[in-house]
Amino acid sequence: MIVAYGIANLLQSVAATRTTVHHTFDPGLLLRLAGHRTYLVGLACQVAGFVLAFLARRDLPLFLVQASVAAGLGVTALLGVIVLKWRLPTAEVALLLLLFAGITALVLSARPAPSKPLGTAGMIALLVTLGVIAVLGIFAVRLRGAPGSVALGALAGLGFSAAAVAARPLASAPSWEVFLTDPLLYLLVGHSIVGQLLLGLAMQRGSTTAAVAAMDAAGAVPAAIIGLLLLNDKIWPGREWLAGIGFLVTLGAVIGLTRYAEPQHHHAVARETTRAVVPGTDGPLLTPDGSAENLLDPNPDEPAQAASTGLRRPITRS
Repeated sequence: MIVAYGIANLLQSVAATRTTVHHTFDPGLLLRLAGHRTYLVGLACQVAGFVLAFLARRDLPLFLVQASVAAGLGVTALLGVIVLKWRLPTAEVALLLLLFAGITALVLSARPAPSKPLGTAGMIALLVTLGVIAVLGIFAVRLRGAPGSVALGALAGLGFSAAAVAARPLASAPSWEVFLTDPLLYLLVGHSIVGQLLLGLAMQRGSTTAAVAAMDAAGAVPAAIIGLLLLNDKIWPGREWLAGIGFLVTLGAVIGLTRYAEPQHHHAVARETTRAVVPGTDGPLLTPDGSAENLLDPNPDEPAQAASTGLRRPITRS
């Protein structure tokens, strides 16, 4: 699950750098991203991670599963070092070790248990939450720069958090018939789509760091609290302190790795999109207006837009 999300983070980030910025709450952004083969492969990895996370939520508490989803960024950092030749300074090695320690602490403290039913009131609350997140997204998309990244990232995190809450009891469905007719399934899908759209919009604003930090906090913390209070999430007796420390360490390490990965990713993209080559070779060309065009990209107008308006921020998903 962690590896699948980590690969998805890296591949989707590459596609996002070539997508025109959207300033409205427009689902068309997802269609534009889907025009990139790289994004589709990343999306497939994300779906695989989602399925594994869904199965894990059948018995494991949300504080462990959500922290593990966020920890996919650690895999992204390692892939960046191996594939994109990112540097790995001592501070980032320490963050990866902290991430591993935090997840280990959560694994040792989490006590498997089936979920309690959410009930009609809980379903209504999730439906209302979906509407509120969508409405707030319409207003938040008007924000630019770091404030827009934080607002949209936080709303995306709330959407993914609500999807996780819906998934916990849904994973215990006794049959396919019950599963397909359960309203929680459609609430999960709705929250996931809205969250993905908000995340794409957030990553096109001024600060990837702010967006991912807001998303991780808003996505992990509410789900963990609701799981412990309402969904029968369990901690082994006497290990409550270990769970708390592990959760905070994991979230802190993820935010730290976000700050590490962002400038290196942008540096790699800048090197790729501004390099001029001889026509007929496999690389970007400088057009008469100075923008870069990649002959291999399925949407050649996208890179030109990216080069003329500045680098786009990467999409990462936890």
